[in-house]
Amino acid sequence: MVSEHASPLAAIAGVDAGGQNRHVAGLAAGLVRRGHAVTVYTRRYAEDLPTKLTAPAGFDVVHVPVGPPIALPKDELLPYMRPFGRWMADRWLSGRRPDVVHAHFWMSGVAAVVAATHVRVPTVLTYHALGTVKRCHQQEADTSPVIRIAVERHLGLAVDRVIAQSADEVAEITALGVPVQKIALAASGVDIDRFAPWGPSMPRSRRSRVLSVGRMVERKGFDDLIYALRAVPEAELVIIGGPEDGLDDEPEAGRLLALARLLEVADRVQLIGAVPPEAMPAWYRSADLVACTPWYEPFGLTALEAMACGVPVVAYGVGGLGESVLDGVTGALVDPGDIVGLATTMADLLTDDAERERLGMAGRCRAVDRYDGDFSAARVARVYSEARLRLPTYAAST
Repeated sequence: MVSEHASPLAAIAGVDAGGQNRHVAGLAAGLVRRGHAVTVYTRRYAEDLPTKLTAPAGFDVVHVPVGPPIALPKDELLPYMRPFGRWMADRWLSGRRPDVVHAHFWMSGVAAVVAATHVRVPTVLTYHALGTVKRCHQQEADTSPVIRIAVERHLGLAVDRVIAQSADEVAEITALGVPVQKIALAASGVDIDRFAPWGPSMPRSRRSRVLSVGRMVERKGFDDLIYALRAVPEAELVIIGGPEDGLDDEPEAGRLLALARLLEVADRVQLIGAVPPEAMPAWYRSADLVACTPWYEPFGLTALEAMACGVPVVAYGVGGLGESVLDGVTGALVDPGDIVGLATTMADLLTDDAERERLGMAGRCRAVDRYDGDFSAARVARVYSEARLRLPTYAAST
């Protein structure tokens, strides 16, 4: 696997660390459990990182030495993707080539395709987010390289298979010009043993707790939750996200805290910052509700993790969230930007213990039945087999 900016070992909701990191880590672990050998290639972002290490789940992580060994915003990484691909190709030519390469995100796709021009190997791509969707929602605030959409279209044609994570994303990818017969639908999975209703829980106050998780960027919609909190006086809002080294110099955190002070709810808003992956189940279990209010979301792994922990989800009905969260069954869907509806929905659920328990139980059942990480890994493994069969000479040479 190639995940150029999103290391599977990164803290949850750190800078440029979110659903992709968790998806890659979970998928790699699920494939290992099925007997596959998995190596994840990510860019070296610190001097002290070893070239290779083995994660507790059994997959290897290789830190590719391209660009300065410091954390960089992902939108600045494109110039390093060709060297990234050539570095992998050299490694594979001098050792054992992989049976298949799965790129996560468009820039990883560039590196994978570059490597595949030197080493005959089938390639699979998961976009995780499309430039067309980001530009639609962020417009002038979109910091992506100007060639992103054109490159994404080229990559969709160049790779052997494309994996979409929701029906919404299938439509977006075909609109980009990728043939539908090249696309496979394989939703993210969740470790239903680790993310479960039983187990330790983080300490909490006597107030009802609404938890939200995501990178500290405006499009995650945390400010909508702060506005809604005014109409839910019995609740506290806990937000997990931000840099691993703290929130003191984080502009978005400062903006949210200033908004909370302006609205006189600062005493009920906690910004936690990034947390280690192993702590997330305990955070979910500590919540009465998990809120997901992004402007757009290709899939929405946070909602799945909450559901697996038996916690009902209140979400904007955008992208994959509209598929994973069943309105009135595992949680509640609200129109994007409807702060009044968001506040009313949270207030109603926080005062109805029986309804929250019903939704939480149904969410757990849906996560187990449809989004088990092992089932997701099996589905992706089938896509890998399809990619190899598209070019029989690859299968014969590995």
